[in-house]
Amino acid sequence: MEQRALITVVGIDRIGIIAAVTTALADNRVNIVDIRQTIVGEFFTMIMVVDLQQAVRSLQELQSCLDEVGLRLGVKITVQSEELFRSMHRI
Repeated sequence: MEQRALITVVGIDRIGIIAAVTTALADNRVNIVDIRQTIVGEFFTMIMVVDLQQAVRSLQELQSCLDEVGLRLGVKITVQSEELFRSMHRI
């Protein structure tokens, strides 16, 4: 299993986005290493670096879980392994 991943959340701002996403991560024993959040106008964006060492689900299962959370909140949540992210941005 990958050790770290990047999670991005994008959508229209509303109450409870951070709470719902971080609760889902805690329920899956995913540790948040770093988190940044910005609201531009009505648009909410958040990026997190997470540690998956104690995660109870695979990266794909975590993405499915967060897809359900995103659908409920009306936001798009993407999970990407750090290794894949780095290889995609290597020149």
